[in-house]
Amino acid sequence: MSVGRGDADPTRPESREVPESLHEDRGRAESFGAAARRYDRSRPDYPPELYDVVLGAHATGLRVLDVGCGTGIAARQMAARGARVLGVEVDARMADVARASGIEVEVAAFEEWEPGGRLFDRLTAAQAWHWVDPVRGAARAADALEDGGRACLWWNVARPHDLLGAVVDPIYRRLAPEAQAFSVLLGSTANPTPFGAHGALEALDHAPAFASPEVVRFAWSRAYTRDEWLDQLGTHSDHARLEPERLARLLDEVGRAIDSVGGSFEMSYDVVLVSAERRARP
Repeated sequence: MSVGRGDADPTRPESREVPESLHEDRGRAESFGAAARRYDRSRPDYPPELYDVVLGAHATGLRVLDVGCGTGIAARQMAARGARVLGVEVDARMADVARASGIEVEVAAFEEWEPGGRLFDRLTAAQAWHWVDPVRGAARAADALEDGGRACLWWNVARPHDLLGAVVDPIYRRLAPEAQAFSVLLGSTANPTPFGAHGALEALDHAPAFASPEVVRFAWSRAYTRDEWLDQLGTHSDHARLEPERLARLLDEVGRAIDSVGGSFEMSYDVVLVSAERRARP
């Protein structure tokens, strides 16, 4: 685990323009529900060390608002620690899967969601804040947080090992360069830190209601078989929006590439957590 202040963290990509307005692409932002159950079974969860920091040592009864909760992957992990989790999710199909696992969810875009006087100890967003307008989102987060509560926003960034990258990268360059350009799934060297973290840092840093944000990184890994990895690929918007024929060819070639390195692999991840404390109200 590594820790740094927001203004010292190297979050700005070095070689390509980053699409900071990705949240405006609503077709892409709301594309996940078509594969909600596959999303839930194939997407990775998050390491325990992350929740040690996000929830602290005494999570029982902690009031958590999970923004963009999706199918409830992170929400279930937090609920298992005793937190009382309410999800906010724009896609009703994703929300239905989360509810089936016991998570309470309200269907709304977070920028339009109304706290209704409710206050929370934590506001979380797991792999989702880049779909929220960072400025409006920071203001709504301030409305929803108790004084002294924290906004905790995180992303999983993959770090493929050299052998896997050597066989997979040429396939993407040839068949789907746009899917590779900023993909946290593929560990794009153009964007070693997810661009959503950059937008979150700037918005929280300029929001009077929040103290200076901090960045914490957690290294972890997960083993994948060929089929598990291919199952996950189609749940990412940069892959799901490819033409069906091109996606099918991409998956076929990636599958054969994984077979060529033994049919399974260990994927290293960095979880990048951006967090900031809600200042006391006047």
